[in-house]
Amino acid sequence: MRKVRAALVSAVMVIGVSLTVGASPAHAERLAGVFREHAECERIGTNGVTQGWWNGYSCEWEGSYRYYFLYA
Repeated sequence: MRKVRAALVSAVMVIGVSLTVGASPAHAERLAGVFREHAECERIGTNGVTQGWWNGYSCEWEGSYRYYFLYA
């Protein structure tokens, strides 16, 4: 019984680790700037796409900080 339990625990651990490694996001966004105004965030985000610094961006309001965060 101990051998079966040890093998089962090992198998569960291997499956858990493989699922954790495979669960990484398709593309990770990085923080590219922090702005007081949404228009400024959009302007810098668009400029970054135009300059080829990143392929896409999003400006997200964080109410607890009262700023817009630019993720690219």
